[in-house]
Amino acid sequence: MTQKNPYSVPGYGTPGYGTPGYGRPPMGGPLAPPPQQYTKSSGQKRATGFRFALGYLAVIWAVFILNAVLFGGVLNNFGIHPLDVTALPHIFAAPLLHADVNHIISNSIPGAIFCFLIGYSGSRVFWEVTLIAGVIAGLGTWFMGGIGTNHIGASGLVYGWLAYLIVRGFFNRSVQQISLGVILGFFYSGLIWGVLPGTPGVSWQGHLFGAIGGIVAGMLITSDDPPELKARREQRRALEGRRHA
Repeated sequence: MTQKNPYSVPGYGTPGYGTPGYGRPPMGGPLAPPPQQYTKSSGQKRATGFRFALGYLAVIWAVFILNAVLFGGVLNNFGIHPLDVTALPHIFAAPLLHADVNHIISNSIPGAIFCFLIGYSGSRVFWEVTLIAGVIAGLGTWFMGGIGTNHIGASGLVYGWLAYLIVRGFFNRSVQQISLGVILGFFYSGLIWGVLPGTPGVSWQGHLFGAIGGIVAGMLITSDDPPELKARREQRRALEGRRHA
């Protein structure tokens, strides 16, 4: 694949021109513009989003069917057992396990929608958000869940994905993402009750800490920043580097 050369006219700021260093002008000349970056088309972004959405559904349903047909539900023992050190690694297995058909269906549709919306921003964004939300949801449930209980289901991730989608626009200053967050917050406002205790059999701890993980992801990651914000950040770094040169 070839890309248009942003430095079509040789001169200050041309890579390799003047002093060593990519795009750096000689003798205090004007600062070179940042190189153009490859951006995916809308079709490619949609394809990535659908890949994660379908992949999510395929994985949780495959595990559910295998668990029911071949293992008789025994795999559900690999859920999160609060304060049981030997079961701590189960925080990575628990999101794949579901108690019954109603349980997995309740996580399928919203989970697939959120996977698509996050995956639309890129593979790196999806895995970063999923890892942060999943680990915080799992550890929070492990610390705060009742002793002797077993927590399974992808709802912690679902809450994490939703919380991330709601807040990310406020951290990366994207009007489009803020608008999407407001719409999702309106349509899924009923899920707020899931983070409160009181419903028997519902892991409110997983929901609560999953949502916290999604907010933390929105605060920390920068891979979903709009191109304009990335360009401004790179420009500030270049100016600071030039000052200290």
